[in-house]
Amino acid sequence: MPCEHENMIEVLEPEFHECETCVQQGHAWVHLRMCMTCGYVGCCDSSKNKHARKHYMRNDHPIIRSVEPGEDWRYCYIHNEML
Repeated sequence: MPCEHENMIEVLEPEFHECETCVQQGHAWVHLRMCMTCGYVGCCDSSKNKHARKHYMRNDHPIIRSVEPGEDWRYCYIHNEML
């Protein structure tokens, strides 16, 4: 069954390939995730700061995608499932 939040997808490709917030704070990240609503790129939940999840919590942008080479999955925070 399709996720009703997919209608919020507006951005398909990232503009940046780094977590800008981690760069500003001088921290490293494990993996990168991109918000498919606005294009924000943040670090994953395995990273110290979890900026992608914090972005979702602040902005209610539920769909992210992996920005890692060779990965093409998407995820909905609200449904807690891969798309």
